[in-house]
Amino acid sequence: MNGLEHGQDQDGLIEELVRTDRLHLLFRQSFAAIFGSYLAAVMLCWLCWDRFDHTVMLIWLSVLAVTSLLRVQMFMQWFRCPNSERTPDRWERRYWVTLMLSAGVWGIGALAVMPTDDRVSQVLVMLFTVGMSVSAVSCYSAYRYMTLGSMALVLFPCTLWLLFQPSSMQVGVGVVVLVFSTFAASATRKLADALEKAFRLTRQMERAHTISTRAAQTDELTGLMNRRAFFEHAQVLYAQCRHNQQPLCALMMDMDHFKAINDTYGHQAGDQVLRQIGGVISASFRQADVYGRLGGEEFAVLLPNTSLETARDIAEQLIKAISGLAAEPVQGLTASLGVATTRSLDQDLHSLMNTADQALYRAKAMGRNQVAIAE
Repeated sequence: MNGLEHGQDQDGLIEELVRTDRLHLLFRQSFAAIFGSYLAAVMLCWLCWDRFDHTVMLIWLSVLAVTSLLRVQMFMQWFRCPNSERTPDRWERRYWVTLMLSAGVWGIGALAVMPTDDRVSQVLVMLFTVGMSVSAVSCYSAYRYMTLGSMALVLFPCTLWLLFQPSSMQVGVGVVVLVFSTFAASATRKLADALEKAFRLTRQMERAHTISTRAAQTDELTGLMNRRAFFEHAQVLYAQCRHNQQPLCALMMDMDHFKAINDTYGHQAGDQVLRQIGGVISASFRQADVYGRLGGEEFAVLLPNTSLETARDIAEQLIKAISGLAAEPVQGLTASLGVATTRSLDQDLHSLMNTADQALYRAKAMGRNQVAIAE
C-alpha cells in the first residue's frame, strides 16, 4: 500500500469515526425529547380541553403514544447492545424512521385538533409547534437534515393551513412561522457544521497523538519496539508474570559478524538485513510476547508463561529462519541466541536479561549460529 492509499484509508476511518460520534451524541441528547414531545401534546390538550374535539384529541394522543413507545423501545435496544454494535449503518436509518413517524404524527395531529373558528386555540397550537421545532434544533443538532425534516413535519401542516385562510391575522401568523423557520434552518446548519468540525478535529488530534506515540516507541528500521518501549512493556509483563506466578523466558539475539557485513557490503545492505530480521521476528512470536531491537544488531524477546524447553525450541526455529534468509548480496546470515528463565522470586527483569545476555556470549564463544541456555 502506498502513502496515498494509506492516507485515503486513514481519512475514511476518520469519517467513519465522525459519523459514529455524531450518532452517539444524537442518542445521548435526544432520549428526553421522546417524553418532552408527548408531554407537550398532553399540555396542549389540557389547555384547550374545552376547545378541542375530544375524540380527535384522544386519537391523536393514542397514536402519538404508540410512536413514542416505538422510540423508547429503540433506545432500550441501543443502551443494551455492546458498544461495538452501535454503528451508523445499523442505527441511523432506524432513528430516522422512528423520528419522522413521531414528528409526522405530531404535526398532523396538531392540525387535526386545531379548531377552524377559534383564533386563540390556533395561536396556542402554533406556539406549541414552534416550541417543538426549537427543541428539535437542540436535540438533533448533530444531524442537520434530520433536524430540518422533523421541524418541517411538525410546523408545516398547521402553517400551510393558516396561509390559505381568509383572515389576515391567520396568514400573518403563518408568514411569521415561515420566517422563523428560515432562521432556525440557518442555525441548524451552522450548529451541525460546528459539531462535525469539532468531532473531526478531535479525531484528527487523536490520530496525530497515536502516530507520534507509535513513532516514539518504534524502531524506524525494523518496525519493532525500540529499546525504551521494549523495557517499558517488558517491565509490565515481568510484573504480571510474577504476580500470576507464571514462568517468563528471555531471549537475547545478536547477528553474527554484522560489522563485517557493513564493512564489506555497505550500511545499506546491513540495513536491509536488519529489516528482514525484523520481519522474521514479527512473524515468529505471539501477540502476548514482547520483542524489540535494543540497538545495533541486538534483539530481545520475552515469552510469558513459557517453559525453558519450549523457549529453546522457539529459539532454534528462529535460528533456522534467519539462516534461510536471502539478503542479496549478503550470503550466509546467522545469529546467536541466549535463553534464560525466571528461577527465583528475588530476581528482577534486568537480572533475567543479564542472564540471557551471558548465555548469548556463551553461544558466540562456542562458535556462533546456535542457542545457549543460561546455566
